[in-house]
This record gives sequence, C-alpha cells and structure tokens, in this order.
Amino acid sequence: MKRSLKRTLVIAAAVLGLLGSIAGTQAADAEEKYKFFYSASYYGNDWQAEATNMIKAMAAYYGDKIDLRVKVAGANAQRQIQQINAMIQAGANAIIVYPISPTALNKVAKAACDKGVAVISYDSEITEPYTYVAKVDAVDLGRTRAQWLVDELGGKGNIVVITGVAGTSFNEDVIKGQNEVFAKYPDINVLAEVDGEWEHAGAKLRLTEILATRTWDDIDGLIVQTGCWAATTMQRDAGIPPEKLRPCSGETSNGHRIQMLPAGAVEGAVGLRSLSNGAAPWGGAYAVKLALKKLEGEDISPRWHKLDPNPVVTGNVKLCETGSQAELLAGCHVVNPEIVPATWYADFWSPWVPEIGLAAALVGDPAPK
Repeated sequence: MKRSLKRTLVIAAAVLGLLGSIAGTQAADAEEKYKFFYSASYYGNDWQAEATNMIKAMAAYYGDKIDLRVKVAGANAQRQIQQINAMIQAGANAIIVYPISPTALNKVAKAACDKGVAVISYDSEITEPYTYVAKVDAVDLGRTRAQWLVDELGGKGNIVVITGVAGTSFNEDVIKGQNEVFAKYPDINVLAEVDGEWEHAGAKLRLTEILATRTWDDIDGLIVQTGCWAATTMQRDAGIPPEKLRPCSGETSNGHRIQMLPAGAVEGAVGLRSLSNGAAPWGGAYAVKLALKKLEGEDISPRWHKLDPNPVVTGNVKLCETGSQAELLAGCHVVNPEIVPATWYADFWSPWVPEIGLAAALVGDPAPK
C-alpha cells in the first residue's frame, strides 16, 4: 500500500512537472511576442474603422510574432499622450499611431523612442524626428483634386469645399495643396468651406446647412475630403438628373466610385463626372510591417515612407465583381455594392500589403498565408 502510494505520488509529481514545463514554455512563447500597441485618435467614420480592421488583420497575419492591443483616444491630444505613456510603461516594443496633432505628441513620442520603442504614425504625421511615418503626399493629393475640378469647370465657378478633421497634418496638407491651385484661378469662387470630419454624415449635415440659404443652382462643383457619395446622393434625392450632377473631386469610397460607373451598370451608377483619389486605409497595416522589420533588426530608413501608388480614378472605372486579389491585380477600382457598403473604401488592396485583402478591410481577418 505504501509502495503504491509512493508510486502514485511520483507519477503525480512527474505529471505536475510536465504541466509546469508546458506552462512555462507557453509563457515563454507569449513573452517572446513583440508587444504592439495601436493608438487611434479620432474615430467613428468608416475610413478609420476600415484602417483599424486592416491593422488588426496584419497583426493577426504575424500572430506568432505580434501581440496587438488597441487604444482609442478620440480627438483629444492630452488623452492620447496619457495612453501612449501607459503603453511605454506596459513595455511596448512598437506603437502604431494615428496622431491627432503633428506636434502635441512629440514629447511622449521621444520618450518612447528613447526607450527603444518603434514609433510609426500613418496617414498623418508626428514631427518628432526619431519616429517614422507611412503616408501619401497629401499636399500633392490636394493639388491633384483641385486642378481636376478647375479644369472641369473651365477655370471659373462657385465651389463648395469640405475639409476633414481640423488639426491633423493630413487635413492641413490637403488644404494647402488645394489652395495653391485655387490661388492661380481668380474666377474660382469658394462659396463655402466647411469641416465634414471625414464622415459622409458630416458632409451631408454641412451641405444641408449650406442649402438652407442656397440652392444647388448656386453650386458649380465640389471638392471634398469625404462626401462625394453623400453630395451626389443628395442631388439625386432632389431630382437632379445624372447629366446635371455637379462634378465632385474627392474620396475613394466605394459608393463614390459606383456613382462614377456608367448609368445603369449597377445600382447607384449614374456616370458622375468625378475624380477619386485618397489615402488608402492600408497605410496602418503597412506601418505594422515596418515596425516588425525594425524590431527584427532591419534598417527601415528613410523616415518618411511615401506610400505609392496614390490611385487617381477619373474615368473608365472598372468593377470588381468579388473583390478578389486576381481582379484587383487586373486593375479594377470599385467592388460590387452588394459586397462592399457605399461608405466603405474601395482602395483597400496594394502590392505593399499583399498579405491581406477584402476580408481584412471588412472584418479584420487576414488572408490565408
């Protein structure tokens, strides 16, 4: 009996030892993952939701190496600073950030860099020199949009300008580029300039306010950071026929590009005269790749990773029936509206981020390896 009990205790000890060894290995594996944090500022619009999905999907694609945690500060620089400080204290290896201000985060960003944290902003910039940034040339983007509209209007007319989130570097850069062009054309009259907060609902609200004292007959064209889809839908609801819709130069939402298809091609297509370009929502996902490379010892210079291509679509819009990688590689620009909502963004794929695709944009799932 004693011998049996002793043997039982030995076996139990061995099992516990084995379990302890397994648990220790699992803990070690968890500890070996890099701690990534994503610091979001403004939130609530579809572009940022899509961008966040793609960040999560890219982190999941490298799930054996990355443990990602997400914090949302809202349009509050002080709160974002506090959250980033907490990330540093929690042992962050990398911080991906959408900064609400180009300068307000400099001090906390430097504190992170001094501790060896890889800090990479996307779409908008932190000016602290030891951080990295992944973004398009937003000044050039603004110039391109403005020049197209000026040319479409023959150099004269009344226009409405809808801007984005005040204070962000992307917003200010786009405005700078637009104004450089408009300054050359004295017969272009800015009838109203309003802040749409990068939301179609915000654009609709601001246009409704403008139309309380004006009519569509007073407006010859629009240039928007987000809202071509909303503006065109409002005109159609007001009974304006397709051939008289005001030209709109703006974002890459799926609904906007659907409107650019020939009338009758799919539901919502009206042959809109328009330019569609923008900062694609995959920039944050690319920032995740950059941070991982840096942590693994690669040189990720230069500081500014100028995202390219900056897609410009004006005519001959090609429809993706399924949004597959094969279709995207073949050069389609917009996805069947039964698959992608109107306010979601069509430029979700790029050779810069071939690891992820439509499922990443819609629900945050990585593409199969």
